[in-house]
Amino acid sequence: MDIASVAKFFSMIVWLVAIGLVVLTVTRAGRGQAVKGLVSAVIAMLVVAVLVTSVGAGLVFLEADQYAVVVSALVTKGYRDQPIGPGMHWIVPFAEGVRTYSVAKQTYTMSSTPGEGQVKGDDSVQARTKDGQQISMDASVTYSIDPSKIIDLNITWQNRYQDELVRPQTRGIIRDTVSQYGVDEIVSTKRAELEKTITDALHQKFAENDLTLVNFVVRNISFSDEYAKAVEQKQIAEQQALQAQLIVGQKKQEAEQARQTAQGVADAAVISAKGAADARVIQAQAEAQALKLIADILKQNPDLLTYQYITKLAPNVQVMIVPSSAPFILPQLQIPQATPPPTLPNTPAVPQ
Repeated sequence: MDIASVAKFFSMIVWLVAIGLVVLTVTRAGRGQAVKGLVSAVIAMLVVAVLVTSVGAGLVFLEADQYAVVVSALVTKGYRDQPIGPGMHWIVPFAEGVRTYSVAKQTYTMSSTPGEGQVKGDDSVQARTKDGQQISMDASVTYSIDPSKIIDLNITWQNRYQDELVRPQTRGIIRDTVSQYGVDEIVSTKRAELEKTITDALHQKFAENDLTLVNFVVRNISFSDEYAKAVEQKQIAEQQALQAQLIVGQKKQEAEQARQTAQGVADAAVISAKGAADARVIQAQAEAQALKLIADILKQNPDLLTYQYITKLAPNVQVMIVPSSAPFILPQLQIPQATPPPTLPNTPAVPQ
């Protein structure tokens, strides 16, 4: 409890005591009893009550979020030029008073759900889009009073700013902005843009009327039953189309996998065939080189073939009969003839 409240409470107690003394004095005087001492006490208590009341009326204590306009009968225009802020202040008792305003954030909600907004029942904003569709918007606007403009606010709106400024201006700006968009845009692609456009317009309008916009929120957007059914059917169709696209994509992937597998098998077959062909070529080249080498050796050693033929025969074969019709022709080996032994001279003949 602040000092001003304490002073006012004490003033009330003093007045109650003073009134009690007055009643007691009148009662005793009516009975013919002495009231001289009571009269003095009544006068003293009345003086104290007036002083305490004056002090209580002159003290003003404002909370941390409060500012006040001093309404004064001592100046021509009827108010002080500067507001007073949080804390203890002194004003001229009975000649001046204060009109208090909270500079804390305040939220005004317009909703179709009973109990959510400041107005009972359905208080949502009904608006029509540029293509003629009716929508219902739930919204909340958060604002505060600019402390430096409290004097102007007091002159223009006093305490009527919420009902006569915040509510009608917000509803009007929402309707004007919604009329610039199609219903499909509000549903999907341009809802954020719609909200920003409303916020910018409210910020400007509030600033022109000594208020500061803190935030604007679109809580919900609902549509007529006919449009809601159309949107639902469209979403179902889009989901079915998406499902069909997924199935087609899956089939394409399966076909691509099959193609890749077949291509791999074909590539493997080609590689295998190429390898076999390369191996055969290499083998043929090796055989050709071997034959060429054999031919060169035979050319230089013509009897080598006969020699190889003979050596291949079994070692116990002494005679080989070859038919006259056989295609085998062996070259005649040149066997040197044996030289007769020399005759010794003057050797006598041996008698028979």
